[in-house]
Amino acid sequence: MQLRPGPTNSVLDVAGLRVGHADRRGDGWLTGTTVVLTPPGGAVGGVDVRGGGPGTRETDVLDPRNLVDRVHAVVLSGGSAFGLAAADGVMARLAADGIGFLVGDRDEVVPIVPAAVIFDLGRGGIFAHRPDAALGALAYDDATVQPAAAEDPAAVVTLRQGVVGAGTGAVAGGLKGGVGTASVVLSDGSDGSDARTVVAALVVVNAFGSCLDPGTGELYAARFGLPGEFDGAPVARRRPPSDPGEGDLSVPRATTIGVIATDAVLTKSQCAKLAGIGHDGLARAIRPVHTMLDGDTLFALATGTRGVPDLDWFQAILHAGGDCVTRAVGHAMLAAETVSTAAGTWPALHDLG
Repeated sequence: MQLRPGPTNSVLDVAGLRVGHADRRGDGWLTGTTVVLTPPGGAVGGVDVRGGGPGTRETDVLDPRNLVDRVHAVVLSGGSAFGLAAADGVMARLAADGIGFLVGDRDEVVPIVPAAVIFDLGRGGIFAHRPDAALGALAYDDATVQPAAAEDPAAVVTLRQGVVGAGTGAVAGGLKGGVGTASVVLSDGSDGSDARTVVAALVVVNAFGSCLDPGTGELYAARFGLPGEFDGAPVARRRPPSDPGEGDLSVPRATTIGVIATDAVLTKSQCAKLAGIGHDGLARAIRPVHTMLDGDTLFALATGTRGVPDLDWFQAILHAGGDCVTRAVGHAMLAAETVSTAAGTWPALHDLG
C-alpha cells in the first residue's frame, strides 16, 4: 500500500475537524489548552488510558456499553487535574451554539467533552498558574475561526505545533516537548470507490521517558516517517540536562495525551481499539512509556464520512493510526523551541546539535 500524508500532514486533514490553542506564557505562566472540535453532529469516540497517573474527564461515557455515542469536542490541557476545568469553558461555548446531546427541547443540550491533562504545574515559576474555564473558552474560539482545510481545498491552513496550547509547558526526557501532528491518506476506499480514507493524530508530548535514542541521539520517531518526512532531522550531539533515571521520581511531572482521528465509519468499540493501537505508536517514539509517573491517554474520533471498513481495511486504519501517533511525536519534538522561566530551562532538540 502506497502511503502519503494529507495536504497539511495534520489532524485537520480529517474533514470537519478543527483545532484551537490557547496558552499563557510569562509572569509565572507556562501552560495552555488545546481543543479538537468535531463536526456539529459530533463524532463517534473511544479512549484508552495506559499511564499510571492519569487525569481525565468523561472517559466512562466512551465505554461501548454506555448510551452516548457522539463526542462534540476533546480537550487536551496542561495544569494536571486542575486543568480539567478548561473543559467547562468548551462545554459552555458548545451549549451556547446549540451543540450537544439532546436532553429536552431543541435548545436543551449537554455537550459531550472528554478531556485529559498533562502535568506542567510550576514550570512557569508559579504553581498556581494553570488553565481554567476561561482558557478553554479561548481555545474554543480559536478553533471556530480556523477554516477546516479538508473542507476547502483552496484554503491554506497550517496547524501550529510545538510550544503552543496544551504543549506550552510540556517537557519530554529533559527536552522541551510540545504539540505535534501527522496524517496519512490510505490508497483505497473500503467500498471499492476511489474515495481515500484519512487517518491522523495530534499528540501533546510531555513524557517521563525520552524521545531520543541514547546511542545515536536521533529521534526514535524518525525511523517511522513517510518517505522524506524526517530527512535532515537534527541529531542530539550532547545529552539533555536530565533524562530518565536521573530525574526526580518523587513528583509525577509527565503524561502524553492525544487524539487519533479518521473519516471512516467506526463503532465505539472500534474507536476504543484504534485508541489502544495508538499506544503502540507511543511505545515506538518514547522510552520508557506508560510509566507510573505518566497518565498517557489517547482518544479516537471517527467522523464517518467515508465507507464502513471491512476487517482488512479496519486493520489498515489501525496500523495507520499507530504510525501517525509515532510521527506526531517526532513533529512535536522538532517544532519545540528552547524555553527558559524562573523554574528552569528546557532545551529544544535542535539546540543540542
